[in-house]
Amino acid sequence: MKEFTVYTKPSCAQCDMAKNFLKSKGHTYKEVELDVGQPKVAGKVYEDVTTFRTSYPEVKSAPQIFVNGQRIGGFNELRQMLQ
Repeated sequence: MKEFTVYTKPSCAQCDMAKNFLKSKGHTYKEVELDVGQPKVAGKVYEDVTTFRTSYPEVKSAPQIFVNGQRIGGFNELRQMLQ
């Protein structure tokens, strides 16, 4: 079974599209919101954006989707993989 992790940013339309797409295909996912200084919501998982960028310096946009721990890219790559 594929385990999806979606790294998102606040107010990100592409991030919402990726999450909705996963749901529409019957997949569950773990969401990690990149901490860019926004107010925190109880129960959400956050990761410091600087830490994330240090690990993945080539990444310039959100969402970033991981499948079984491997980064596949953004929403377009997710769509290609699941279609």
